[in-house]
Amino acid sequence: MARPTSLLKRLLVGRPFRSDRLQHTLLPKRIALPVFASDALSSVAYAPDEILLTLSIAGASAFFFSPWIALAVVVVMLTVVASYRQNVHAYPSGGGDYEVATVNLGPRAGLAVASALLVDYVLTVAVSISSGVANLGSVLPFVATHKVLIAVIAVALLTAMNLRGLRESGTAFAIPTYGFVIVIGGMLLTGLIRIFILGDELRAPSAGLEIQAEHSVTGFALIFLLLRTFSSGSAALTGVEAISNGVPAFKAPKSRNAATTLLLLGVIAVSMLFGIIWLARLTGLQFVESPSQIVSGPPGYVQKTVTTQLGEAVFGNGVLLYVVAGMTALILFLAANTAFNGFPVLGSILAQDRYLPRQLHTRGDRLAFSNGIVFLAVFAVVLIVGFQAEVTRLIQLYIVGVFVSFTLSQAGMIRHWNRHLRTERDPEVRRRMVRSRAINAFGMALTGTVLIIVLITKFLLGAWIAIAAMAVIYMLMLAIRRHYDRVAAELEPTETRGVLPARNHAIVLVSKLHQPTLRAIAYARATRPDTLTAVTVNVDEKDTRNLQADWERRELPVPLTVIDSPYREITRPILNFVASTRRESPRDVVTVFIPEYVVGHWWENLLHNQSALRLKGRLLFEPGVMVTSVPWQLASTANKNLDRLDANLSRGPARGPRVAPRSTLPPTVPPVAPAPPGESGDRA
Repeated sequence: MARPTSLLKRLLVGRPFRSDRLQHTLLPKRIALPVFASDALSSVAYAPDEILLTLSIAGASAFFFSPWIALAVVVVMLTVVASYRQNVHAYPSGGGDYEVATVNLGPRAGLAVASALLVDYVLTVAVSISSGVANLGSVLPFVATHKVLIAVIAVALLTAMNLRGLRESGTAFAIPTYGFVIVIGGMLLTGLIRIFILGDELRAPSAGLEIQAEHSVTGFALIFLLLRTFSSGSAALTGVEAISNGVPAFKAPKSRNAATTLLLLGVIAVSMLFGIIWLARLTGLQFVESPSQIVSGPPGYVQKTVTTQLGEAVFGNGVLLYVVAGMTALILFLAANTAFNGFPVLGSILAQDRYLPRQLHTRGDRLAFSNGIVFLAVFAVVLIVGFQAEVTRLIQLYIVGVFVSFTLSQAGMIRHWNRHLRTERDPEVRRRMVRSRAINAFGMALTGTVLIIVLITKFLLGAWIAIAAMAVIYMLMLAIRRHYDRVAAELEPTETRGVLPARNHAIVLVSKLHQPTLRAIAYARATRPDTLTAVTVNVDEKDTRNLQADWERRELPVPLTVIDSPYREITRPILNFVASTRRESPRDVVTVFIPEYVVGHWWENLLHNQSALRLKGRLLFEPGVMVTSVPWQLASTANKNLDRLDANLSRGPARGPRVAPRSTLPPTVPPVAPAPPGESGDRA
């Protein structure tokens, strides 16, 4: 029987995939669209909310500007989509903005982009999940009162689904994503038909509210408010870059399929965003930042999200309203999947470049980058709990990272086209390059302008936290790279051959004269060292005398050295003895043999001291000292199912062939109970 943890892992993740099945996890366009575009598509569910609530600061009359703000966001989104279509053709390897900036602007610019994207991916999960909970809470009061708990559970479920593998999670997300597009598109189409063709007067639940401005906004203050509203609405652009980072996950031809998916994403997202804002204006919908702004309204009025209010205006309070709210909440939950696909891939590339721990480059059982998925989930949960799943508070941290990457990526693409234009002679190819450069130049100018607006309008509202996080990650990645470079330099083989040690001094540590000790002595003698001695530490006078007497009675051909320890310390006396043995000649090496026995159950290990483990750990830092463990398997290990044990250890170093006895015991790694020298507690 497998261990409970193994059964739980198989239940959540599934059976491992062979490495040669990686090609079967690649995505066609119909699956890639919901996998990589769910974030950008879902942003139309909270971007209108942010536009309207920011405008509400100036009162109900400011809602007049909402369609124009939405139109400006649409222009920026279409520009970014056109720019990134150039990226996926030029850099199909999956590095995305990081690769573009690194190759064309240098490693430091690439790290700046990477740190911005990593922060943005974490915020994508936190914002999307929190917004999904808010939409679901509009129709389910229980969710509204337990939103942090529901958000954390949603992150855990998404983590489990992504750990099962990209193709499988993409298939699971396709139906809800397409369902959201159909439901929102149907709601907008139905509302516009009822207004313009049937002549119905549709009114949102908030249309009759009387609201007041928080501040009197005129002149420069009005301009600043409009810029802040535009920066909040620009949250709709998040997720566009994920496709350029995920090109390797597409089926061939990868670049063309990615570019087509990117175009579909842009058309659908801008249509839905502008449609929601337009219908909100037609129905008189109002959405305020603070409940104190509502001067008069129905008794017990609770403000619902924009999409929920539009669903009620178009479909009434029937089943379709719950469908709209449910699908909106579901797509927002699933929008975090864009980050779950982008963050691990980027983390893997950074780990390969030695900027992040190498564990992030390793694929898990289902060929997904499992460590990156878990890292993302943990950081997102910290944000959700820290900000109590409040979208309005989290959204202030948002966008900065994505527009940093947008701007630097487009700057890198301009240099990319300039470099190729210097060597390209084909007129047709040059025309295409010039056109692509113009698109990227316009994109850089536009996204750079938006970045400045975001920094000015949101810095004090929380954007500084995201900037500080980017700086910390940037410095951390530089430190990790310096560490790996330093280790690589130390391990670099020299041109000269390795100098053989002058002599090998063998030391066998002894606590009691039992079978593990005899095996260690025999093994040490078999290595034919230049000198061989057994060493014990005198922590108990009676036990030491008994050991010496037993040693002489057996007439062992190895001298026994007794080290006095008045304070009953084990490690320091042995380290001093080893150091003195090697001090006579720096070219000598000392091999320390430590006998230890292997127990079959973890609880048996608790009954024995851990001095040998501490001693081994300390000896590893001594230059010129080799440590050899000589195991003795006790009877409790006989029933170990070694086939299952080897399967559990398959991710570690390769083992030699083993013969496994028949057994159904759980496949746990056998604990090692040390037999350190001088410990009287293990002599019974």
